[in-house]
Amino acid sequence: MSTRSATVFTHRRAREAQAGLAQLRKAAAAAGVSLRFDEEETKRHGLTSEPGVVINAPVIADVDLCIVMGGDGTILHALRSYAATGVPVFAINYGDVGFLATEDAENLDSALTRAFNGEFEVLSLPGIEIQGQGKTLVAINDISLHRQQGLRVAHLSYAVSDDEVGSVRCDGLVIATPAGSTGYNLANGGPVMAWGVGGFVVSFIAPHSLTARPLVVAPRDVLTVANRSIDEPIDVAIDGRPVWELEPGQSIQARFIPKQGTLARIAGTSFYHRLHERFGRMSQ
Repeated sequence: MSTRSATVFTHRRAREAQAGLAQLRKAAAAAGVSLRFDEEETKRHGLTSEPGVVINAPVIADVDLCIVMGGDGTILHALRSYAATGVPVFAINYGDVGFLATEDAENLDSALTRAFNGEFEVLSLPGIEIQGQGKTLVAINDISLHRQQGLRVAHLSYAVSDDEVGSVRCDGLVIATPAGSTGYNLANGGPVMAWGVGGFVVSFIAPHSLTARPLVVAPRDVLTVANRSIDEPIDVAIDGRPVWELEPGQSIQARFIPKQGTLARIAGTSFYHRLHERFGRMSQ
């Protein structure tokens, strides 16, 4: 299916995608595609209204596509913005790793042709729903809990359903989806989960224990993490963005939520090929 309208998100450093954005606008005009830029994008690039360019546009689900020109952080922002809408996110990598990207910036011409002609497959990505402090939020990549700088190590307990699994003194922990397992979780030494695997993984940040091990939680189980510290609050972040503090005695609940993000990918590409391409051989 060809594209008629698309929301555009770009790298937060405007200069990184400047040339690519000009190329995108030219290609969209030739293809008859209307590009929508929200208030932040409009200000970032100093855009003005013109035929085929809608500025200061609210992010709406009534578009054919979301085009990203940025790195994994920008891609995650787009996936969250269009969570559970079915709008495909077609991402062109202008970042360092770009594990979630559909194409790389050096292939921009062919990438835009594919995007506007609908020449891609879609992959449904799960999320993790987190509940705490009267709020419910959804992460596409991961939820991380960190001790605050300058304070003592965190003391976190974690339980699955009604069964406490462990209590660990650490700098924090990460709860990651399969898509997010190649991020912070990978840096912690946690297991990589292929796209399509149900469930999520819990890994620890600098655990002060010889027995703390990563844990893969089944998709129907609910994880509870409690702050057992006496005085120290814990910072909570979703996809790398701070959302609240977890005070001593407070807890959060996390659960697997299917079909949240819709990621465009080139037909024939595989998770394992991308894993090798982005991170190199897992053993030498």
